[in-house]
Amino acid sequence: MSLLQLRDVSVTYRVASGEVPAVRGVSLDLAAGQALGVAGESGSGKSTLAMALLRLLPRDARVTGEILLDGEDVLTMKWGRLRAVRWASASVVFQGAQHALNPVRRIEEQIAEPLLVHGKATAAQARRRVAELLEQVGLPAWRGRNYPHELSGGQRQRVMIAMALACSPRLIIADEPTTALDVMIQAQVLTLIRSLIAEHGISMIMISHDLSVLASMCDRLAVMYAGQVVEHGPSREVFAGARHPYSRALSAAFPTVGDPASRLAPRGLAGDPPDPMHLPSGCSFHPRCDVALPSCASRPIELWPAGEERRAACVHVLPDPALPEDLPAGSGEVPDGPEDLSNGPGGRADGPGDLSAGPGEPPNGAHAVPAGAGGGGVEIGTGTGAGEQGADAVEHDIPVMRPAKEVQ
Repeated sequence: MSLLQLRDVSVTYRVASGEVPAVRGVSLDLAAGQALGVAGESGSGKSTLAMALLRLLPRDARVTGEILLDGEDVLTMKWGRLRAVRWASASVVFQGAQHALNPVRRIEEQIAEPLLVHGKATAAQARRRVAELLEQVGLPAWRGRNYPHELSGGQRQRVMIAMALACSPRLIIADEPTTALDVMIQAQVLTLIRSLIAEHGISMIMISHDLSVLASMCDRLAVMYAGQVVEHGPSREVFAGARHPYSRALSAAFPTVGDPASRLAPRGLAGDPPDPMHLPSGCSFHPRCDVALPSCASRPIELWPAGEERRAACVHVLPDPALPEDLPAGSGEVPDGPEDLSNGPGGRADGPGDLSAGPGEPPNGAHAVPAGAGGGGVEIGTGTGAGEQGADAVEHDIPVMRPAKEVQ
């Protein structure tokens, strides 16, 4: 049974020059006890989508669609009901704990606040619960007497995790929880989140730039570009054998462990994300795509089936991606099959194109990826607020094997 269902969710910001579409028609499901990763570049709409789930966006944001939490639409909840849901049924680990914590209140007061607000404990019980939570996240109980500025970045992030767990919610939204942490602390925080989620059986939505981290932490993975989901499916399969060129480029954004060539000649993605007020026609990714067909600039794009429990918004997953305008002048014939993306833009194959394969590899060749896990300020009644955007590069303990040829 689905704990969370998103149905055609869109978010638009009203600005002086017009409206800016930040999230466009996102539909996703999250089962109880499952972990969903959401990946994409800065500006792709990841954090906006995460904050929309509990209506934590500023007043100039307009959210449409349906956000069903345990079958109840968050967007139609009255304020009292919404306040009861926040922290108790669903909580948030904000990115940038330094900006999310109240600088003039002690740590123990901030962790205890949701317990007291929701009537989960008396003052004495809350103090004991705070001590337990701090121990769970690897901090001594006496740290509760500290102020946020007296803690390191990793310790503050652990405090945010303790706050998220305080009321035993069924869903935790982790919005880039390792932003601004060094790689060793990032690894510790990710290990802590993984163990706590498994121990408590909590569902999680995790936001990150790094597909490899999400593959190790989450059951399923959704990749966003220009406010839309362009690919989703089982996390290991999306990471190892992406069917959308953008997903493949994200997977190749970090050097391969033990491969000097990839370290000395890093692969990247040309161009910049599009201006949301002036989105390209057709496929939003086509100006940066090295396997785009002429028709990609105009044809409607949707999430097509791309394997078992997988979908991708790329014409190359179709049995016949080419339209007449994609054919060489005077050919008069439609190709029997799509291009084989593993052989480059000009390659041919009888079956669907496979973005995961490189030269010398079978189009559907397996790539070794380790098993993943089984999945301004904003005030939400506890004195905490959303942090600032920031890119993170996360140290992870899984080997990465990538094809030799990547999207440029």
